[in-house]
Amino acid sequence: MSKFSDYNFNGQKALIRVDFNVPLNEKFEITDDTRMRAAVPTIKKILADGGMVILMSHLGRPKEGPTEKYSLKHLIAHLSELLGGATVLFANDCIGEQAYLTASMMRPGEVLLLENLRFYKEEEKGNEEFAEKLSKLGDVWVNDAFGTAHRAHASTAVIAKFFPAEKRFFGLLMEGEVTSAEKVLHSAEKPFTAIIGGAKVSDKILIIENLLDRATDIIIGGGMAYTFMKARGGKIGNSLCEEDRLSTAVEILEKAKAKNVSIHLPEDSVIADKFDAEANTNVSPSDAIPDGWMGLDIGPKAEGIFAEVIKKSKTILWNGPMGVFEMEKFQKGTKAVATAIAEATQAGSFSLVGGGDSVSAVNKFGFTDKVSYVSTGGGAMLEYFEGKELPGIAAVK
Repeated sequence: MSKFSDYNFNGQKALIRVDFNVPLNEKFEITDDTRMRAAVPTIKKILADGGMVILMSHLGRPKEGPTEKYSLKHLIAHLSELLGGATVLFANDCIGEQAYLTASMMRPGEVLLLENLRFYKEEEKGNEEFAEKLSKLGDVWVNDAFGTAHRAHASTAVIAKFFPAEKRFFGLLMEGEVTSAEKVLHSAEKPFTAIIGGAKVSDKILIIENLLDRATDIIIGGGMAYTFMKARGGKIGNSLCEEDRLSTAVEILEKAKAKNVSIHLPEDSVIADKFDAEANTNVSPSDAIPDGWMGLDIGPKAEGIFAEVIKKSKTILWNGPMGVFEMEKFQKGTKAVATAIAEATQAGSFSLVGGGDSVSAVNKFGFTDKVSYVSTGGGAMLEYFEGKELPGIAAVK
């Protein structure tokens, strides 16, 4: 595997797999360009070297071939703007004649955006013939789409075999993601605290089990905390609970004890009489929630205890919110955790935030620049921390 930043792309056509799967409104305007902005440094480095850039991405989940709704042409103007006014050429197909012709006539400094890869079923099937057709467009292949690294699709993994090892690269975004994730998983400085939140234990079992061998502390918040509370014999009222996971929760608590890992559950909760932004609220011990009430955020005691644990940590991984932070009444817990992580980071700890909701929370509360690294790959990041090998990473390596 060659190092992207050391390579000179002068005169080379770089075929880059980016993740431009951005949300569009009904007028086809981009409502959040985070993923596009994340790819800009990689594109600019190649152009600055005197190379040519050919971008391939998916957008949405088109069911039946080409549709206006999922066309990448809606991104051209904004992409040009992000690249400082560079000309962005567009091919109305990703492997058709027009794509090959446009690519063959490109000059250094130019950018070509290919139409949605998923207009072809072969992309998601990881079809080799389709991957080979794509590979003919470029001299080198760059994977800069960490968000799709856990998929063995044609453009994210299979295509690698059509490029020699020295012509396969991680882009700068992917390099940052992989370096940060490996740092946390394989060389974390202790104490290492993992903060796991979200609604369901079932979504996070594998990540918790993998972290039991690595973390010194695991903080559990969000809806999943109540399954653990009930498993320990607590009364949780109408709080979220996965009845079929109670024995799993007990097993996790026992394994943690055996491995000397401290599991921290919220001592108290902000409870509500219904799941509603306008609900009546109160504070209650998390294991003594009255009938008819539900826990929708961690309480003030839990905030303080969690913050203490976080501030003593040298490495911090955060995946999942502490409550229903989208509603103002239930966002204090998540905000308190974000604040503690920011303070620990400022004091020299390494913090990695990954997973859709934690990333939204960090953005919402303005902490993006106050943590060490914010991951763009929700599902990919989760699978990486579950200990799985990601096809998109393996393909480059």
